[in-house]
Amino acid sequence: MRAALLTGWRKPLELSMVEDPACPPDGVVLKVLACGVCRSDWHAWTGADSDVSLPHIPGHEYCGVVEEVGPAVTRWSVGDRVIAPFILACGRCPDCAAGNQTICASQALPGFTQAGAFAELIAVPYADSNLTRLPERMEPALAAALGCRVTTAWQALTGRAALKPGEWLAVFGGGGVGISALLLGRALGARVVVVDVVPDKLAYATELGAHAVVDARTGDAADAVREITGGGAHVAIEALGIPETTAGALRALRKLGRMVQVGMPAGEHTTMELPMDAVYSGQLAVYGTRGMPAWRYPSLLSLIDGGHVDLTPLIARRVRLSQASDELAAFDAPAPPGVAVITDFQS
Repeated sequence: MRAALLTGWRKPLELSMVEDPACPPDGVVLKVLACGVCRSDWHAWTGADSDVSLPHIPGHEYCGVVEEVGPAVTRWSVGDRVIAPFILACGRCPDCAAGNQTICASQALPGFTQAGAFAELIAVPYADSNLTRLPERMEPALAAALGCRVTTAWQALTGRAALKPGEWLAVFGGGGVGISALLLGRALGARVVVVDVVPDKLAYATELGAHAVVDARTGDAADAVREITGGGAHVAIEALGIPETTAGALRALRKLGRMVQVGMPAGEHTTMELPMDAVYSGQLAVYGTRGMPAWRYPSLLSLIDGGHVDLTPLIARRVRLSQASDELAAFDAPAPPGVAVITDFQS
């Protein structure tokens, strides 16, 4: 099969012919229809993710058609169009039985701990516990764009912060997951403020219905959010994984507010200095989140398929596999609005 290989940190991916993946006994092999390019892929590309060893095939935001089925699989057949979370849970351990698949100790992570979907084919273990059928009307590019950004935002807003209609939501970071939080937050009835430093991203957020935007270059973003919201946001989403936005998200909350750390702290940002006095005095709740359990896909897909939220604005570029390197390198600077999705795996 054709794949984009990472052979050195920060080096251009090599478009190569490699062996087709073997089908796991409890899994499937998918023909990849589309795969998103995500900041988490950039972390892997830079060498900041210790799970990744070279050579490696990145890519964790994918959908596809079942090409081969393992003997232990009972729910899926060749030809099914499916999507999977980027955290593949075993489905058998106590955490999985409790519905907490994202903390499964036996989890597999395509694009990180195993070969990913910057390729024509991908092997997906634990298929019966993780795959979800795509709605007939959903195009592959949109399904891939859900990737980890929309699913993670959905879990953060509904599974962790329990965002309610009428509440103020502050989103720190206007990238893929931040814009996803904006769109989903509005669909849930919240009033949304987006904070960023890139004018194009702020304009994009305004176009997509943000109640207000804050340019963090022009002053204290947390103060601006508190002024806009009349005392602070009820919920804050940190969507970049860096100290400035994490501290800002905490300081932007009103008393008893809820903050969700969505951005992945990696490399030099794994340890941060944070305003814990604000957490203490404001009696704030701070949540971590990572991915979304597979059992929550139907609620998200029905929201989209029912026309209650339009996520197509997320897709900014449809690119070739050979262009994946350029998209990864773009994350070295504040990236342009929207998401790049690989839809052509032949060139």
